[in-house]
Amino acid sequence: MLTNNVVIAHRGASGYAPEHTFSSYDMSQFDMKADYIELDVQMTLDGEIIIMHDETVERTSGLPGVIKEMTLKEIKQLDVGSWYNKQFPELQRDYFIGQTIPTLEDVIGRYGAVNYYIETKAPEVYPGMEERLVEVLDKHGLLSLERLQNNQTVIQSFSLESLIKVHHLVPAMPLLLLTKKGVLRQMTDDALLKIHEFVYAVGPSIKDLDAPLIKRMHQLGFLVFPYTLNEPEDMKQLIAAGIDGAFTNYADRLRTAFNMDNSEIFEGNQPEL
Repeated sequence: MLTNNVVIAHRGASGYAPEHTFSSYDMSQFDMKADYIELDVQMTLDGEIIIMHDETVERTSGLPGVIKEMTLKEIKQLDVGSWYNKQFPELQRDYFIGQTIPTLEDVIGRYGAVNYYIETKAPEVYPGMEERLVEVLDKHGLLSLERLQNNQTVIQSFSLESLIKVHHLVPAMPLLLLTKKGVLRQMTDDALLKIHEFVYAVGPSIKDLDAPLIKRMHQLGFLVFPYTLNEPEDMKQLIAAGIDGAFTNYADRLRTAFNMDNSEIFEGNQPEL
């Protein structure tokens, strides 16, 4: 079971490649040996689960468009890799050009039964998202009791309501509650214990985390996986404070910080996809 020194590749290796693209996932999964691929899911007009952080496509495609108003065919025509070369010229690669938005089924088809951390983004915008998500995961064998008991398929959200829906659909599903700054500190122990009946971990912002809060969460039974842990000094401090793992754009750095370096050198130069 993945409960210690857990490296969750936030949008893939998004510190080195365009987020939520195969170029990013390949780096985190094959080169950096991250424990999990982290995916943000949205839903298209025609009910397809796609992998995208924003509710619009503008930031990464340069074109206007609201995902819930677009079909999968329209979304698949977008280039969501070229922007990265322009924004980070020191990291540009020719094969980033033309990267497309994958569906959840595309990702599963490429990486199979690896470990997934899946976030329901803006679930209030997409009625039926949780049901459709569970349907796709079940179709591909990712909801086996063994996987769920080993925390290999995990659902996360800032929306407690969304997590409750998933829990009702799949009672054994491991769930993580993401929280913005101040939320965990404001919650009573009784409220947190009630949530812990179906949520096994919390994901607070690193801006809101210190040793006393980590200790409190552990005492209540939660694992603690903060977001987004990118800087070596922050990694050192929070690992010393007792985190169980973290979301990071730099899985290679976090592996090293956890003293999990497998002696492989990540050079950042990947073959064309």
